[in-house]
Amino acid sequence: MSEIILQITTFSIHHGQLDRFKESIEKAVEFARRNGPQLLVEVYIDENRMRAKSIQIQRDSEAILVHWKISDPYIQDVMKSCTLLHIDMYGDPNQEVLDGMKPLLRDGVTMNVMSGFVGFGRFSI
Repeated sequence: MSEIILQITTFSIHHGQLDRFKESIEKAVEFARRNGPQLLVEVYIDENRMRAKSIQIQRDSEAILVHWKISDPYIQDVMKSCTLLHIDMYGDPNQEVLDGMKPLLRDGVTMNVMSGFVGFGRFSI
């Protein structure tokens, strides 16, 4: 199975912070587009429910670690306008990534990790 890791993160946008959230997430995605190791980043917003989903495809665990290191200021800015609710990781992140996620799993935040089984991709890596 491929080392690719798909991460879907769910956020609750703070009341009155939609514009700030959009602005900070646009900056973060643009930074990732120019500098990050992600193969894909997409963000979806449900303005009626004040929820957002971030979908990222990473090449492997090392790419996740690089992303965290270089993107931290952008991530911190995004988090000023939202609350992390849930993380789904599909693939096989290494122990360093799993340990790095542990501080996020507080205050009711949940995470599900599902190992890869079978699949294919139609994009070049």
